[in-house]
Amino acid sequence: MKVLGIGFDMVEVARIQRIWEKFGDAFLQRVFGEEELSYCLKMRQPELHLAARFAAKEAIVKALGSGIGAVRWRDLVITKESSGAPWIKLSGAALACLEAMGGKVIKVSLSHTQHYAGAQAIVLSS
Repeated sequence: MKVLGIGFDMVEVARIQRIWEKFGDAFLQRVFGEEELSYCLKMRQPELHLAARFAAKEAIVKALGSGIGAVRWRDLVITKESSGAPWIKLSGAALACLEAMGGKVIKVSLSHTQHYAGAQAIVLSS
């Protein structure tokens, strides 16, 4: 496998919390898919998990060599494999970017503390 792109992003959890408080469900529905919301909102501190997924989406578009303006937030859905590892579902422009660069798979790692969430994404060929 060849590495085609790498992306990293870090966000302040408080920033995501403030945006959520200001825009409510409109923010959640614009940025996150139903599977993401179902998982995050049942957690004791959903803002930590939302922030990690927000960072992952930013890291993925960086790895794709795109920007969030060219790819819709909901074109990227971060779910979990049965093992607990994060798994990415792409659609729309995000999937088109992956295919155009010859990518076959995106690996992503998410992490968070009480104050920060970060993610790294790597686009791999076959």
